[in-house]
Amino acid sequence: MQLFVGLGNPGNKYVNNRHNLGYLIIDKIALNYNFNKWQNRHRGVVSKGSIEESDIFLLKPQTFMNLSGTSVAETVRFYKLKPSDVLVFYDEIDLNPGKIRIKLGGSSAGHNGIRSIEDHIGNDFYRIRIGVGRPEMKKKIESYVLNDFSSEELSDWVSPLTEIISKKISPLVLGDHSGFLNQVALEMQNHTNNLT
Repeated sequence: MQLFVGLGNPGNKYVNNRHNLGYLIIDKIALNYNFNKWQNRHRGVVSKGSIEESDIFLLKPQTFMNLSGTSVAETVRFYKLKPSDVLVFYDEIDLNPGKIRIKLGGSSAGHNGIRSIEDHIGNDFYRIRIGVGRPEMKKKIESYVLNDFSSEELSDWVSPLTEIISKKISPLVLGDHSGFLNQVALEMQNHTNNLT
């Protein structure tokens, strides 16, 4: 049993924010694998399904980003999960757009959602960082992540990437992180080649 968490902020005005990339990925997984209807539980919305014969819970905390850990902790306790059963998808300004890195533990690197989760369940969960790029001026970071992706970003890489991640999720479920990363990178490269 695993818990996939997508970080973001609830509400229609945040839907296509860079900070809501985690939500977008989780929504696509739920859609492509016919997960159960979303239920309001544990200060979030939760859906259950199966991938590669493994039980998977999807969680989108509804506490706003800075308090994500409260929702994650309640869900972990309810389902009697270990921190290492938790995989968190979120936006990362220190990676180029569309680039992905996976790590067990590590630093929050200033990401308030990750810091909140660390405060509630410790450090030993998987971080799946998806690059959104960085603004030129540091003081603009907050407004940058709370602004929407441009229509060009959505069509060129955000929508294709969320679709590819969801369709290539099986290796991740099975613990083959490098296989997952390789498959996603290959599909994204094919997509990029088709644009030129």
